[in-house]
Amino acid sequence: MLSFKGNDLFIENVKLASLAKKFGTAVFVYSKSQILSNFKAYQDGLAKREGLICFACKTNSNQTILKILSKAGAGADVTSGGEIFRCLKAGFEPSKIVYAGVGKTDEEIEYALKNKIFMFNVESIEELYAIDKIAGRLKTKAKIAFRINPNVNPHTHKYITTGKEGTKFGIAYKAVVSAYILAKKCPNIVVIGIHSHIGSQILEIEPFKIAAQKIKNLVDEIEKNGIKIEYIDCGGGIGIEYEKSQKAPAPNQVMNAIFAIFGKDKKFIFEPGRSIMANAGHLLCKVIYRKNSGGQSFLITDAGMNDLIRPSLYQAYHEILPVKKTNAKKVKTTVVGPICESGDFMGNDRMLPILAQGEYLLITCAGAYGAAMSSQYNSRPLLPEVLVENSKIQLIKKRASYNDLLLNEVSKL
Repeated sequence: MLSFKGNDLFIENVKLASLAKKFGTAVFVYSKSQILSNFKAYQDGLAKREGLICFACKTNSNQTILKILSKAGAGADVTSGGEIFRCLKAGFEPSKIVYAGVGKTDEEIEYALKNKIFMFNVESIEELYAIDKIAGRLKTKAKIAFRINPNVNPHTHKYITTGKEGTKFGIAYKAVVSAYILAKKCPNIVVIGIHSHIGSQILEIEPFKIAAQKIKNLVDEIEKNGIKIEYIDCGGGIGIEYEKSQKAPAPNQVMNAIFAIFGKDKKFIFEPGRSIMANAGHLLCKVIYRKNSGGQSFLITDAGMNDLIRPSLYQAYHEILPVKKTNAKKVKTTVVGPICESGDFMGNDRMLPILAQGEYLLITCAGAYGAAMSSQYNSRPLLPEVLVENSKIQLIKKRASYNDLLLNEVSKL
């Protein structure tokens, strides 16, 4: 929760400049109140229906963040064995963990079954047979839903479009009913649901409605074959307002539109990630140098594309704010990092005041896919993460050291 108090930018009741001085920069900063407020919007939306809100932990898998959400009653949407491990360590009930992903290995499937997770979202017939075989060897039953590809255009970036024909995700729409008939014949499989996730950063309700109607049509056909569908897993995908010109639908608006398509007997699973974490976390950095090249003004900061890859990878927009108001003249400026890549930028052609070396900037809405996608590229140690709750400050991940760069490397020379 960001606000200016006087000339200083605060997160909750903590001045961001004070966090920069205490922990150094660059640093990820999160608001606990914003996380819980965003999650509660989904809880309220589901209040009159049975089901689960499963946090998509790929967006941010810090243990403290996961513990906050597990204690608030969230389930978990996971995409790897490592995410199952993280969620179990954070206190998520196995009966609230749903496992998605197109490339589950035998080892990951076995790990999930041994830990008695709630459900697999199955993405291919070969995966179905692998789960059935491993469940048989372990003398257990695996509960599954098929992830279906409804061929719906969510009007978002092509890299985060997952429900259109030709992507790697899900079972082709025309093959879904036959897939369920095959699953019914598998001795160690229990069919309980159907799953769809059409993409991410979706700012319209209509794509969700179109996908839901397509799922409803499939459910009707599947149930005609004597296969009961108990859970409708609608995935995630609701966007956030990275730019002032954007308007994102509220969770209850999307959920109510979906509920209206199905009967009263269905239970629902929703898997939000970005809409819980993005605007709850920000990247605080410092101006190292200023330069002008070919008429282009640059601010060079200590945050790079290895810390926040979204602008480089998706051409994503993040608002950039000085943490102190100033009357200095605004000029068109490109904010870049220190990485040896021309694609290393945080924002192009932004109208920002002329700042001095050592002044601080906040790259907003970096709580989702910021720290989670960061790397040690250019041998840059991973950043610290800080949680703010009212006036309380908690370091939830230490800044990595140069020695940490060599962790797990083995040299016998």
